[in-house]
Order: sequence, then structure tokens, then C-alpha cells
Amino acid sequence: MKDAKKILLCSMLAMLLVAFSGCSKKTDENKSISEIKTEADKMSIEQLTAAAMKYKNAIMAKSAEIDSAMEGLKKVPITDMLGDDVKKLKSEINSLSKAIAPLKERMKIYYDKIKEKGGDASALDI
Repeated sequence: MKDAKKILLCSMLAMLLVAFSGCSKKTDENKSISEIKTEADKMSIEQLTAAAMKYKNAIMAKSAEIDSAMEGLKKVPITDMLGDDVKKLKSEINSLSKAIAPLKERMKIYYDKIKEKGGDASALDI
């Protein structure tokens, strides 16, 4: 049981480090799709790429948090799989997975607009 607590603590610490180590300009996850489409219509290819890159970085950070939590789950003994620590890890993984979908949706708007304007979006592939 102590191992599970250590794993949970290390996973949470890793998630916090990833969350706070991002770039200073964060994505606005509360911005509506219509707002993003309106803004994207007015942006240059360089601005679109920068905006899409912010979303890509946020997606990659959340993916890293999921990977870290999954690694923590792999280290938990089978006898402890029904414990509260494991439930917390699974809940965190589920929450992070749900948070990625809207980020991808918003990033796709910028990605598609770059392609529409004839820009190179290959650096944005995940």
C-alpha cells in the first residue's frame, strides 16, 4: 500500500511539473468554437501556426500526464488495484483524456485554416 501512495505522489508531482512548465501563453480552453473560427479567419499563417502550436503543446502536456499516471498504474500490485489511490489515478486519467478532446477540436480549426491558406502545417502533426 505504501508503494501505491508513493506512486500516486510521484505521478501527481510529475503532473504538476508538466502543468507549470508550459509556455507563458496558454490556450483559452473556455473560448467558444465560433470565437476561434472568427479569430482564425483574420489571422496570418504565422499567427495561425503560433496559435495551433499552443494547442499542440497543451495536448502533448496532457498526454504526458496521462502517460505518467498510466506508468503509475502499471507499478501498482494487483492486490492494491481496488484501493483508493488507484481510483484517484484512474479518475485523473479519465479527466485528462476528456480535457484533450476540446483542445484537439480547437487546434484543428487553426490547422485547417493554415491548410486553407496554403501554409505548411506539418510541424503541427501529433
